[in-house]
Amino acid sequence: MYIIKPYTNYTSSLEELYRSVGWTSYLRRPNLLEEAYARSLKALAAYEDEQLVGIIRAVGDGVSILYIQDLLVHPAHQRKGIGTRLLNEILGSFPDVNQTVLITDDTDETICFYEAAGFRKVQQVGCCSFIRLHECYG
Repeated sequence: MYIIKPYTNYTSSLEELYRSVGWTSYLRRPNLLEEAYARSLKALAAYEDEQLVGIIRAVGDGVSILYIQDLLVHPAHQRKGIGTRLLNEILGSFPDVNQTVLITDDTDETICFYEAAGFRKVQQVGCCSFIRLHECYG
């Protein structure tokens, strides 16, 4: 049984979760990751027997824009509905936000996941997106 609750205390298990999904660019600057979570609008975590198995983090103002910055589920716990539960819970926390955006990997799996959750590619709504990365992330 998975329990979802607010993520409020940064621990090394978060770094282990990022490592498990190959998101190592965050780990190059662990203090940055800790501060990013502290300044996030909201973060929710999924636990199984007190073990961190999933996380979602949102930034923005929560009124006009909500940005899903991170959604990770440990590979051993994927395809069990955890990512969907995390996403639905965070979206449910901001039911009247004007727009919710995110950037994700361009894979069939992630595209299907987010389209099933009601997201559309920005090109489908007549927009484009831009990104500027700090050199350690590029």
